[in-house]
Amino acid sequence: MDAIALGPVLLSVPRLYALGAALLLLALSAWLLGLPRSEHARWFNGLVLAWLVGARTGHVLLHLEAYAAAPLDILKLWQPGFHGLWGLVAALLWTGWALRDHLLRLIGAMALTVGAASLWLVMVTLAPLGSGLTIDALPDITLETLDGETINLRDLQGETVVLNLWATWCPPCLREMPLLAEADARDGVTVVVANQGEELLQVIRYLDDQGLEFRYPLLDPRQELMVLLEAPGLPTTLLFDASGRAVERHVGELSRAQLGAWLDRH
Repeated sequence: MDAIALGPVLLSVPRLYALGAALLLLALSAWLLGLPRSEHARWFNGLVLAWLVGARTGHVLLHLEAYAAAPLDILKLWQPGFHGLWGLVAALLWTGWALRDHLLRLIGAMALTVGAASLWLVMVTLAPLGSGLTIDALPDITLETLDGETINLRDLQGETVVLNLWATWCPPCLREMPLLAEADARDGVTVVVANQGEELLQVIRYLDDQGLEFRYPLLDPRQELMVLLEAPGLPTTLLFDASGRAVERHVGELSRAQLGAWLDRH
């Protein structure tokens, strides 16, 4: 499981792990460091901000080409794209500055920060709430195209396949559709956009209005893929390699950098 659905809202499980680690750091540091409340609040709030800025900056620098194509994506903090090590370095630098006059508290704060970051990394690695991939290969399921033809997804094996579950009522789905259309134009890549539970005319109208073209826009009126993939919500995207093996999954809005990294690796 890589996300939890609360009504129409999807909560990223790794971000929930990060929130838990941050709350534990807050509680332990308030108890163990002995800082005055105002000074403790200043340090902790600055640490969170430093981590976010550092982690985002690190991710952007590692994916400059993708962000150069769409610079405003840097500010879309709800999208995936944070580098934990860069965030930790920024948090430690802030701690060193904020507590420079309190050597023992400085050492303790750094130790607690490293411990919280390590805990988050262990949680992400072990995934106690479950892993993201729920299937091993392209599903053996037949769906209809917008022209009424049928296609079995397993027959697409032979190219890298991006399978995206979406709906017109889902804003994150619509924001990532142009990225998926760009990916569909790449050599060796097949993008399947499987609409979940909507009428044919509604889907055609949206794609035509937006000028979006896909080789495989499919209809899944009974939302069979949602059940088969155990998707907690929309959008859900899976990547299959040329042999049909499932290699990546993301629940929530894709970023240009993430999708580009997926396709470059496979």
